Amino acid sequence: MTRTLAATLLISLSLAGATAPGAIAADYIGNGQARTYNAGVCGEASVLGFITSRFEYRDANYLHANLSIAEIRNMGQSRQEFRDETHLVEREYCYATAVMTDGEQRALYYLIERPWGFAGVGRSIEFCVGGLDPWYVYGAYCASLR
Repeated sequence: MTRTLAATLLISLSLAGATAPGAIAADYIGNGQARTYNAGVCGEASVLGFITSRFEYRDANYLHANLSIAEIRNMGQSRQEFRDETHLVEREYCYATAVMTDGEQRALYYLIERPWGFAGVGRSIEFCVGGLDPWYVYGAYCASLR
């Protein structure tokens, strides 16, 4: 049942991502001025689909909590580290809200690194769902991905 739900979710996310404009996140600074960031790659359907399917694998093989990500919303970028002569990999730190199949909303933090893989082609995606990292792989409450 959860695999069918995840497949349906993945298809709907990819269709919604193809027709929807990029998500915008806002930071409020100082005297109420808003500084906005385009969510860019943080809101791409392929990234969100990877996170959803990978979480289902981790739950089935490690957590055994019988949970899946039903929806990912409120995506945004918290910071970006550009590639230069001393840093060969560009990093984008993202955040979102993951609505789980049990109805609970949890913080989701993820990191997109590129270029990655064989000969610098492709990207790496690491993610952490708040409260569902019992071995603190990403630190206390996903600290290393924030």
